[in-house]
Amino acid sequence: MDKREKLILSIMKEAEADGEPITREEAEEMADMEIKAKGIKDYAQAKEKKPRKKREVKKDPIKVDFIKFLADLLETNSIENVAIVNEQKEIAFRINGEDYSLSLIKHRKPKENKS
Repeated sequence: MDKREKLILSIMKEAEADGEPITREEAEEMADMEIKAKGIKDYAQAKEKKPRKKREVKKDPIKVDFIKFLADLLETNSIENVAIVNEQKEIAFRINGEDYSLSLIKHRKPKENKS
């Protein structure tokens, strides 16, 4: 039973309880006016959410090689605890007992304005 039908039946019961029974047509008209007045919106929702596909990250060979190069460079300069955290993005290391990390960001080409 939809919302409108339930509302029609409840209006008819209320009117009968008040001692003033109304016809179904009158109840339908009252229900329509009440729905419009309340602005009832019925948003349909899926019963089950679709599982998300795991996004496949493409490896950028330039970034991988550059991170390896930087890690090797740090190790040859007596930097402690050099570790590649993410082969395309981050290197962690220690200098004089302090922890540091380097993040590599590849910038996208700027968009061309189509004016």
